[in-house]
Amino acid sequence: MTQINENFLKLKAGYLFPEIGRRVSSFCTNHPEANVIRLGIGDVTEPLPAAVIQAMHAAVDEMGARETFQGYGPEQGYEFLRESIAKHDYQSRGIEISSDEIFVSDGSKCDTGNILDIFGGQNVVAITDPVYPVYVDTNVMAGHTGEVDSTGRYEGLVYLPVTAENNFVPEIPREKVDLVYLCYPNNPTGTVLSHADLKKWVDYARQNEAIILYDAAYEAYITEAGVPHSIYEIEGAEEVAVEFRSFSKNAGFTGVRCAMTVVPKSIQPMTADGERCDLHHLWNRRQTTKFNSVSYIVQRGAAAVYSPQGQQEVGKLVAFYLDNARLLREGLQAVDINVYGGVNAPYVWLRTPGGQTSWDFFDTLLEKSHLVGTPGSGFGASGEGYFRLSAFNSRENIQEAVARFQQLLG
Repeated sequence: MTQINENFLKLKAGYLFPEIGRRVSSFCTNHPEANVIRLGIGDVTEPLPAAVIQAMHAAVDEMGARETFQGYGPEQGYEFLRESIAKHDYQSRGIEISSDEIFVSDGSKCDTGNILDIFGGQNVVAITDPVYPVYVDTNVMAGHTGEVDSTGRYEGLVYLPVTAENNFVPEIPREKVDLVYLCYPNNPTGTVLSHADLKKWVDYARQNEAIILYDAAYEAYITEAGVPHSIYEIEGAEEVAVEFRSFSKNAGFTGVRCAMTVVPKSIQPMTADGERCDLHHLWNRRQTTKFNSVSYIVQRGAAAVYSPQGQQEVGKLVAFYLDNARLLREGLQAVDINVYGGVNAPYVWLRTPGGQTSWDFFDTLLEKSHLVGTPGSGFGASGEGYFRLSAFNSRENIQEAVARFQQLLG
């Protein structure tokens, strides 16, 4: 008899964003006249930069001629893209990451889950709470947890609350953990860690021989000085940290799909027998077995992000979404809502007014103002009483959303 992986049965009823989609779809069916503005899922809305489009068009033309046609590419990504990433994202900041430590992929979401293929199930895993749900759910699927409790927390995970009470800075765990997920600028709270805060985590990982899985998908949105763009700005991080980055939110690649994972060669975890092994080698083995890389056309488009024209156009995109975040933040503050984030990230994190639960506020917004956001409790137990708004939208919709918020809450 065929049997399933029963770890999937531990998962809560539905992944957060499909559940939001289900509720919104039902509302729209029952209220077809409603002009619903969606500030929930962090999906970009503006067109791809012209430099990217031009490069992809040229790559399509190359695919139409035998002399320049490309078949299977290297599983790690084409060297022209990996070199550009290493030079512009790392070496320009004085970080010694080489191109062969960079692996091009089709998304950070995929890689933060796929990386578990090469870590044993006995590892103690720590996550911030609230947290991007993929980190939790993929560990559940891999059998690294027990059952879920009434608050939505899984047995076997170490939860690190990040709330207004601790300035959204996770405390170093008292117990020893082996894998730590950190995402900064943070999704969902939109907050950041200082250099000093991040150094504490790198020091902890080095002292306890742990590995940090560092999601830096939103680093392009950092505006304040003193906020690290990469964990490798911290001394010794190349010994203990894997970094994930993406073209989705800076260059608008959510529908194009291209990202990168940095696995330094100096990371040396252990086998059960205490023998050191090369994480870089294992990840390369995993990728060459299970992944055929990103298409040549997409990688040419990604490489164009690093051209002078591409850098200018991507900068304008990021500034556009940050201005949307500012409008949301200031508009909510004007009606006395406690707001966090939105300065170094495209997300605004707010306290639900009147003590409403996160999902009650979701329903109130949808039914009374035809606005969609993301309930904080969907990101974890410590997200209860909070709500996330995404700045990824048109300027017209953001301005209309602010007006509706102020009419509802003013």
